[in-house]
Amino acid sequence: MKKLWLVLGFLVLTGCSSKLAYNNLDWLIYWYMDDYVELNDSQEAIFDIKLEGWIDWHREEQLALYLAQLEQITEDIKQDKLNKAVIANHLNQANEHVMTLRSKIAPELAELASRLSDDQVIYLFAAIQKENDEEQEELDEYDSMSESERLEKLIENFEEGFEDSVGDLTDEQKTMIANAAPHFARTRGNWLEYRITMQNEARRLFASRQNTEAFQQKLTHLLTHPDDYRTEEYLARRKANREAYLSLADELVKTMTAKQKSHLLKKLNKIIDDINDLQDD
Repeated sequence: MKKLWLVLGFLVLTGCSSKLAYNNLDWLIYWYMDDYVELNDSQEAIFDIKLEGWIDWHREEQLALYLAQLEQITEDIKQDKLNKAVIANHLNQANEHVMTLRSKIAPELAELASRLSDDQVIYLFAAIQKENDEEQEELDEYDSMSESERLEKLIENFEEGFEDSVGDLTDEQKTMIANAAPHFARTRGNWLEYRITMQNEARRLFASRQNTEAFQQKLTHLLTHPDDYRTEEYLARRKANREAYLSLADELVKTMTAKQKSHLLKKLNKIIDDINDLQDD
């Protein structure tokens, strides 16, 4: 189920930048789901109906919202209106898109989950545990790095992320990133702890899924209220990192060159064109 969220989340976070991926969403979701659970014929028939409904809803109701926001971002860039508050507002809107997606799909996912057999549930959590082990290995490797190595990697990730949006960074912008990086709190350990907490709760729910209505309600809550399963420390670090990111983005926006602005606008216009095409399909 987790990879289903990844595919659908991809559509929100990228603004449906890949028409090919969007138009083959049904195949992609089945491909991702295959690592977690293999549906029987009856389950697959039910899932097909729900998936078709999700895609139609997303195309008919959500794409227009993404388009409106992307057009507003474009105008904000053209008119040099981007600042910390405006960027924060756009991030909030993107989060609302994700929350809307969760609220729409979670109840139906929970209903589908109630139909899984014991063997399917065992396979599901075995697959999740395998991923947890892999994530733990990566975390251990990260923790074994020196503080300077971790900082260097963080700076590299930030540079790559911003360069993907605006193209090559100036020396001044690279200095801004290097100065800001030490102020970001580490959250990889918190994230893995949160992931395990969520999955332990899901495991507990699946063990009592004979009470179908209660199971569906509780699993829906689990899927739609992730902050309930994050520790206070994790929430505080996420909030602090968000503020640090907004401050950094605000600084970088003020130093964007004409070439960088053009690069960013071209990327946004490409996504806008893709969404317009998808709406017309």
